[in-house]
Amino acid sequence: MSSQPKEPETSRDFVKQSSLYQEFLAEREEILRHKWLESERLGYDIGFERALLDWIRKHRDGWRAHRRALLQQQQQQQAQAAPRLAAGVPVEAAQKQ
Repeated sequence: MSSQPKEPETSRDFVKQSSLYQEFLAEREEILRHKWLESERLGYDIGFERALLDWIRKHRDGWRAHRRALLQQQQQQQAQAAPRLAAGVPVEAAQKQ
């Protein structure tokens, strides 16, 4: 017998689709990549905490700035494509322009 009510699937889906959660996952992936690279370089497992602190100190600001620039570029491309799509211009034709 479980006393905890089950969380509805929709609220879990909402969390997984939120931009904050997506940013967390992307940052975590970069930290794990940094952990792997540094561990390979040093010849032993440096652990997540050390990798996290090292990545924050050395790479976080640059990574976030690069990611923000990419997201802005994607948003601008979507904004430019929206009027064409509303006018019925095929996506392929819009990309060639």
